[in-house]
This record gives sequence, structure tokens and C-alpha cells, in this order.
Amino acid sequence: MARESILPLRCEGLSFRVGDLTLLQEVSFTLGQTGVTAVLGPNGAGKTLLLKLCHGLLAPSAGHLQWRYRPADLRMRQAMVFQKPILLRRSVAANIEYVLRVRGMSRAESDARTHEMLRLTGLAEFAARPARALSGGEQQRLALARAWATAPDVLFLDEPGANLDPAAARAVEELICTIAASGTKVVLATHDLAQARRTAQDVLFLHRGRLRAAGAATDFFASPPDETAAAFLRGELYW
Repeated sequence: MARESILPLRCEGLSFRVGDLTLLQEVSFTLGQTGVTAVLGPNGAGKTLLLKLCHGLLAPSAGHLQWRYRPADLRMRQAMVFQKPILLRRSVAANIEYVLRVRGMSRAESDARTHEMLRLTGLAEFAARPARALSGGEQQRLALARAWATAPDVLFLDEPGANLDPAAARAVEELICTIAASGTKVVLATHDLAQARRTAQDVLFLHRGRLRAAGAATDFFASPPDETAAAFLRGELYW
């Protein structure tokens, strides 16, 4: 029997303040159960902050998040990968195995799952190599493999292709699409418009901490909803 998803996630009036500074203001949207949602906007728009709020790393100053339901293992049903991967001082294989064993998986099960993830992400030949000795693109794929190994309902990704050469970025992008096709909802914060066009079914567009557009990616790119979005797509919006 398929596991019941914790999605959709409904966010209502999310705001985040630091002192007198409002970084995110009254953001409302719903994340569905499948596909890739791209969170777009210039640097400083609030993309990473929004992901951290959704993932529960930060609490909103106002507003609330409502999952479809809240199981006891809610935190275990989601994952987040940051722009700079945080890897253990262990081998490539051990980085995945450790997370699975912490979650209660048997040695035999974790070994099998680890080997499957390494194969699917093209990292099998590096299994015994120290994780921190990998290239930037390989480290990002390992971070994705480790997150995917836990079979999350939703995976939050913060600029996963940033600072990578074109070939490495494309390999990461293809892996993201594979993860989404497996049934995991992917929420991708990026300022790479070409990547968003290729991967996303839905778009959330932020500017100065406000949600300026939410809807189908094809509609957003074909007919931006306002001049702010249009300027961003033309490469003219910096802040």
C-alpha cells in the first residue's frame, strides 16, 4: 500500500521579521503533491528564507503552514539540500548509509538502498572515496542521493546548480527531474531561468520579500503577470 503523502502544504500569510526589518511579507500559496515548483526571484528576494520556513528550520513571525496531515515523523518525511552540500567526513557510501541507519533501517536494507542510490546518481565508482574529495558537482549529486535515499514526500533544493560548470549543472538538473519523476515533490529555489524553464511545472516568483506570482510555469514565462516579473525575465531586475 502506498504511503499517504503529507502534501499538499498550504502556506497562509507567512511573514518573517528580524527586528524592524521585514524579510518576507504575507506570502500565501499551496504546494501540490507532485512535480517541480521553481521559486524564482533576484538575489535577496527571500527564496532561501521561504524554503527554510517551509522545511521548519525557521518559524514564521506571522502566518502559518498547514500540511495535509502531520504524522509523528513529519520532519523525516521531507529533506533539504543546500547550495553548498554539508557532507560527513566519511566515504561517499557511508554518507548515505549513516542517514539510513539513523532512521532505523537494517544493515542489509541500508546497504542495498545505498548501492541503488549510487547507481542511479552515477556515483557507484566513487563509493569508497572520501566524500569531501569529490568535485563540486559530484558532491551536489551525493547530497541529492542522500536526501532521495530517505524517500521524502518533498525535497527542498536551494540553488543546487550554482557555481557548477555547465556539464555538472546539467547532470544535477537531470537528477532533479529523475527524483521528481519518482514521486517526490521538488521545490527548487533558483535564479537560473533556463533551468526553471526546463524543469518546473509551477512557479513562485518573489521580489523584495513579497510573492508577486504563483501559477503554471508555462503561463509565467509566456505571459509574465506584471512589469516586475517581465523585468526579471528580461534580466533587468536586480533587487
